[in-house]
Amino acid sequence: MIAAIKSKSGSIATWKARNCRNNSTSPATPGIPSSCTSRYNNLVPDAAIDERFTATTGPISRRFTLRQRIVLRLTIAAGYWLIRLIGPTLRVCVSYEEGAQPTLGYRPTVASFWHSCMIPSTYTFRDFGIRVMSSNSYDGEYMGRIIRKFGFIPVKGSSSRNAIRATLGLRRALDAGWTVAFTLDGPRGPRYKVKPGPVALARSSGVPMTMFHMAVDKAWILNTWDRLMIPIPFSRVLLRVGRLIPVPPETPDADLPRYEAELQAALDRVREFAEANISKAGTAEFPYYRR
Repeated sequence: MIAAIKSKSGSIATWKARNCRNNSTSPATPGIPSSCTSRYNNLVPDAAIDERFTATTGPISRRFTLRQRIVLRLTIAAGYWLIRLIGPTLRVCVSYEEGAQPTLGYRPTVASFWHSCMIPSTYTFRDFGIRVMSSNSYDGEYMGRIIRKFGFIPVKGSSSRNAIRATLGLRRALDAGWTVAFTLDGPRGPRYKVKPGPVALARSSGVPMTMFHMAVDKAWILNTWDRLMIPIPFSRVLLRVGRLIPVPPETPDADLPRYEAELQAALDRVREFAEANISKAGTAEFPYYRR
């Protein structure tokens, strides 16, 4: 897979010249020019879709049994309304590390987060047109269809199946200026363990990696492998965004584990920060976020 996507690699310098960012209401991000304008940093109410790399429109696939299709429809409806009703009540605060992206809508980036954050992140990052790696599993089917209703574009594939096809689809999205995202410990774990996809994609595209974690002060925690959080209505949420990590296109394969370790450390760091400071959400230090 690495060889397949490395063949399309560009350069960091080319990416910075072509896709540099400027946001007049946010501080400049170290390492990224702030003197040039961008056509990307806007909210995206309706994202263009490449149907060759997504399969969550139309009827549910007949590879599932009739019973599974019925359960899928009920699960999709219940999941959508759960997020749609709870999401607007959440009191979200956003905190950035030094060197992080200046805004949540900043793009393109290769974003990573943990599966347990799926519900609050789906509402918080709605309508940004983010492309998300979605597995071909039963769970991936209903999650892909739910997040699509919130403006995400699922790209079918996983770390174990159709990985090359999905990676090429994500690479095309990056080339078009979109952010792509991975729930890195999905679809089945191990929990809080980084996989190599984001590093390989960041190297091939020249787009930096970003990461975040969302801590919730009051939530129902499911007894599942990922300990999925369902926020209680009107809960406080602290979203911590880590600093950008570029992966130079000339990075040899032997050095990729070093960047994977750096991404692992960054995800652990933002998770620990968010969980340690959630009690301060809503204070002067962490004011509530307004879109």
